[in-house]
Amino acid sequence: MNNQADALVNEMVPSYAADLAATIAPERLARSQAVSAKLIEAHIERNALGVGAVAPDFLLPDASGSMVQLSTLLAEGPVVLAFYRGAWCPYCNLQLRAYQRALPQIQARHATLVAISPQLPDGSLTTVEQNELAFPVLSDVGNKVAQQYGLVFQLDDDVRERYLAMKIDLEQSNGDTSWQLPMPGTFVIGRDGIIHLAFVHPDYTQRLEPAAIIAAL
Repeated sequence: MNNQADALVNEMVPSYAADLAATIAPERLARSQAVSAKLIEAHIERNALGVGAVAPDFLLPDASGSMVQLSTLLAEGPVVLAFYRGAWCPYCNLQLRAYQRALPQIQARHATLVAISPQLPDGSLTTVEQNELAFPVLSDVGNKVAQQYGLVFQLDDDVRERYLAMKIDLEQSNGDTSWQLPMPGTFVIGRDGIIHLAFVHPDYTQRLEPAAIIAAL
């Protein structure tokens, strides 16, 4: 993929998708597109918390094993909470790199950026290292926190087989046998613990732009 450091998240997606189509086998591309279509048709985003809801508190380990609590962060200022699928998801990596570039603007508004996935801590560390992230990346093993935010969905046997065919083994990366994932979702949470902005899209290639986050802080 070309270097597009200044591009917005969703402007980068078509370019990445075109690069992907040109470099992977047609049958693998077809499997990926089938998985995406199935998730969109399920409308699972309707279960997610929205604006005005109270953000559930949590205590989770970061990539180095230190515990991070939402309520402690909120005592210092607003929190931007980004749920992503895992280090294996290229669209998640595009999003996290874009958020890293926006980090100085987020911090200038006295806010903290945090990312969460169901990966084991080693997977969180991989995410931090490969994307050169300077914000906390937390492990929500078992999707317990993502469940409270209404993001978790079950992968059926057909989708599971498609993932395994693409060499995505969630049992290995997430350390459980549930074959559940969170929908990618980004929440801006005020110091009062109320969600001020929520973005959860059924198409996992669509992510909240950094500019929208900054405008909400």
